[in-house]
Amino acid sequence: MAVSKSVIAFINQKGGCSKSTSAVHLAYWLSRKGHKVRLLDADAQRSSSVWLKSMESEIATTVLNVPDELLEQIPELAAECDYLIVDGPAGLSEASRAILFRTDLAVIPCQPTGLDLQSASDAVRLIKQAQSVRGGSPTAAVFISRAVKGTKLKDEAIALLSKIQEVSVLKTVIHQKQAIADTFGQGTTIWGLSGRPATESQKEYEKLFKEIVGMLK
Repeated sequence: MAVSKSVIAFINQKGGCSKSTSAVHLAYWLSRKGHKVRLLDADAQRSSSVWLKSMESEIATTVLNVPDELLEQIPELAAECDYLIVDGPAGLSEASRAILFRTDLAVIPCQPTGLDLQSASDAVRLIKQAQSVRGGSPTAAVFISRAVKGTKLKDEAIALLSKIQEVSVLKTVIHQKQAIADTFGQGTTIWGLSGRPATESQKEYEKLFKEIVGMLK
């Protein structure tokens, strides 16, 4: 089955929102499905590229954070694979803008806190600017990450995000688990860990990524 060349970027100015974790896990998940995947690490911390190298993964990585180079090279890198996953920089910089001019789908991970919701709204503003220039692209989505079960914050955050136009709120919520936090240090993904918490997170990521890929159709 032929796959269209797709660029999926994780965008948020705030650290600790699960941007790199989501990028690495999506890249790994797509690779397991038999797709040719490349990860573009545009974050100065280089967490996602270091993570993939520690996994000894076959997923190709590129480290790039200069705006002009991102504009020029994203289409070239995307042409070489089925999915190019971009781990965007912390901070809404010119590099973020360059990525949004070249991505098909911009995904915003957002923790259910007031500060994170404000950060997400800033990212949405940048996405809307790109959509205005590009005539509608990129498609945009936001999802709740690192949520704590049984709290009102999660429901309140979903309600607030649902009011934002031009951005879809994904149904799947990724709940905070120590198992997810352990993956980077152990050089693996959630699928490399055992136990009930890991299994629960595996199911959440599976649902989330099906939603994300479904938005490209």
